Amino acid sequence: MSRRYLSRIKDRWSSEGGLREVLILAFPLILSTGSWAVQQFVDRMFLTWYSADAIAAATPSGILNFAVMSLFIGTASYVGTFVAQYYGAGRPERIGPALWQGLYVAILGGAVIMAVIPLAPAVFDFIGHDVAVRENEVIYFQYLCAGAVWVIASAALSSFFSGIGRTRIVMWVNLEMTAINIVLDYILIFGYLGFPEMGIKGAAIATVIAGFYNFIAYILIIVRPSYNRRFQTLKGWRFDRELFARLLRFGLPSGVQFFLDMAGFTIFIMILGRLGTVSLAATNIAFNINTIAFMPMIGCGIAVSVLVGQYLGKNRPDLAWKSTYSAFFMTFAYMAAISALYVGTPWLFIEPFAARADSGIFDQIRVLTTVLLRFVALYSLFDTMSIIFASALKGAGDTRFVMYVIVAVSLFVLVIPSYIGIVYLGYGLYLGWTFAALYVSLLGVSFYLRFLGGKWKGMRVIEEHPPSICAERPDCPAAEMYP
Repeated sequence: MSRRYLSRIKDRWSSEGGLREVLILAFPLILSTGSWAVQQFVDRMFLTWYSADAIAAATPSGILNFAVMSLFIGTASYVGTFVAQYYGAGRPERIGPALWQGLYVAILGGAVIMAVIPLAPAVFDFIGHDVAVRENEVIYFQYLCAGAVWVIASAALSSFFSGIGRTRIVMWVNLEMTAINIVLDYILIFGYLGFPEMGIKGAAIATVIAGFYNFIAYILIIVRPSYNRRFQTLKGWRFDRELFARLLRFGLPSGVQFFLDMAGFTIFIMILGRLGTVSLAATNIAFNINTIAFMPMIGCGIAVSVLVGQYLGKNRPDLAWKSTYSAFFMTFAYMAAISALYVGTPWLFIEPFAARADSGIFDQIRVLTTVLLRFVALYSLFDTMSIIFASALKGAGDTRFVMYVIVAVSLFVLVIPSYIGIVYLGYGLYLGWTFAALYVSLLGVSFYLRFLGGKWKGMRVIEEHPPSICAERPDCPAAEMYP
């Protein structure tokens, strides 16, 4: 019995689709997305030290900016699924052209978001936060929009490397970007090394410069002759109407889902902002602490999408299934540990924000944030299900279902109930967070049930490879030509 048990553990660890394979692919991505969480955490910590108005403004305007970009990020980064399935199918010559279609989406998205910049004052006037907060929101939003094209293009480029399994490149580029952002944050927010004190404007400029570095670093790698020879990363630059249309067919629902998910939380935070600066600041800090747990899971979710895409490209849905569960087991264990810390030692996460903040105001923020972290601990366990199983569905091409679920649950569980409960009925912060916890939980259950249904196993985003005719041996199977 013990030998059989040990054999099962060994199989779960070392076999195809097992824990080891998932961890090798996912670990660099976990560090990569985790570095983004660290970047956001430090950025918000510095802004908390700077002023309560700055931290109250940073998350609403930052999330609104990301919500606007997310439609294009979600679409452009979906090239990763195309890359993974082409890679698994042994068709590397189609990978470069797929990447370029994502870059064309980035150019389009950057132009659209630049056009939104003049609308920022009217948008934040309509939202109606305190005047000082509103002024900071406009500045932060406009500068971030100016650098949107680099963020969207980098999403497509990083998806290329993830799709072919070279996730260490993504890790190193993002770690370097994070280091640049943190150093520039400190210099520009507080005014060191001869630079003027810029506050939230300095934080935005630092983010844009770091994003541009990210883009350039990927470009310098991707133009190497070895990549061009194998994947046609330069030769495949031409606009491909059929491939672009297929990217929109599968990727646009992913982008819409990403947009609606972000938009739902953006509206939710804007609603909570009506409760005052202290409630908004506590919400912002709780969400930023949550990124410590949330963003590493995103890295694991990317790995799941890649493995599902590659195995479906090889026509091995059984291994795609196994990979997904291997990732789920790892992320659930991680999330359970983090949730226990949120409940048992909330001060561990809150105190860095208090280091140089106004103690009179922050004492009120600390009390609220401590309670909000209990909500975060609760819904984080369901967030594991949401991220992993939604990623598996998207890796297969089941993006429309994910989009429809996000639309329904975001609208009818998060946004409308929060608006009615807080604005019309006058309930406070905790009711809004109850709806947020319910929202994440329902998403997790919905995506898990869809995954169990198995419809995704027969889905593909790439075109069928036409059979080849062998000149010397007409009777030879086409499969022999593509090992």
